[in-house]
Amino acid sequence: MTMTPAQTDLHKPMGAVLWMSGSIASFTAMAVAARQIKGLHDTFEIMAVRSLVGFFLVLAVAGAFGRLHEVRANRLGGHLARNIVHFAGQNLWLLALTLIPLAQVFAIEFTSPIWVIVLSPLLLGEKITPTRALAAAMGFVGILVVARPDFTALNPGVLAAFACAICFALTGIATKALTRAESIVSILFWLTLMQFVFGSVLAAWDGQINWPTLATLPWLLLIGFCGLLAHLCLTSALRLAPASFVMPVDFARLPLIAVIGALFYQEPIDLFVFLGAILIVAGNLINLRAESRKRA
Repeated sequence: MTMTPAQTDLHKPMGAVLWMSGSIASFTAMAVAARQIKGLHDTFEIMAVRSLVGFFLVLAVAGAFGRLHEVRANRLGGHLARNIVHFAGQNLWLLALTLIPLAQVFAIEFTSPIWVIVLSPLLLGEKITPTRALAAAMGFVGILVVARPDFTALNPGVLAAFACAICFALTGIATKALTRAESIVSILFWLTLMQFVFGSVLAAWDGQINWPTLATLPWLLLIGFCGLLAHLCLTSALRLAPASFVMPVDFARLPLIAVIGALFYQEPIDLFVFLGAILIVAGNLINLRAESRKRA
């Protein structure tokens, strides 16, 4: 049965919400899994296993759909630069999860689009418009509300989360440049392969590797599977609906992880984290809507 245009318009946002539910569940599962193996594996070991799982998943899925021919090696420099920054961001995210409340990590992670606004003039030659400046200002006020930094004794976990958000912003900028000529299959292939090499080398750097055990292997596999699934769900949602619709749905990650932190890890639910996150998300939405009007 053929859907009418009105039914199609309704179907797309509903589909985006379903995909975003998968993304929220995946990111949340990753955070819980990382907390469960806290102290048993360092971040490099986790990234090595995660990337290996992701690599075989990319090979299997791309092979099944006959898309392995899309993998190219003519832009290895761009892939290498992107994956070094992304690898750093992922390790910082995993580190922050073990040092500060889960909700605080997620709230600070939401600042990544704000950092894109700040860094784009330097890296892409884009101008900061008054709307972008307002969005960035709201984001930074939100950061201060979420972190409430003590400049006499800065929290390493908060610093790791900040650095992680900046790395994710740089990754987004680099990905935007790569997608002009590279398919998602090629990007994911080099992402997982390179980050497996990075993780393996750095995990062995100190001469001591904590190999997966029967207790930790399920959590490591969950991180690897959900890491790839989260980005697939997010990308699929953005194909069905604009970012201005998808982003508020993604905000549901914060109350969900706050409840999980409170129930399972005795983390207090901090209202300042929610207030700061609202400012951050509001700033992002103002910028997204301005960009949408500009394209229209």
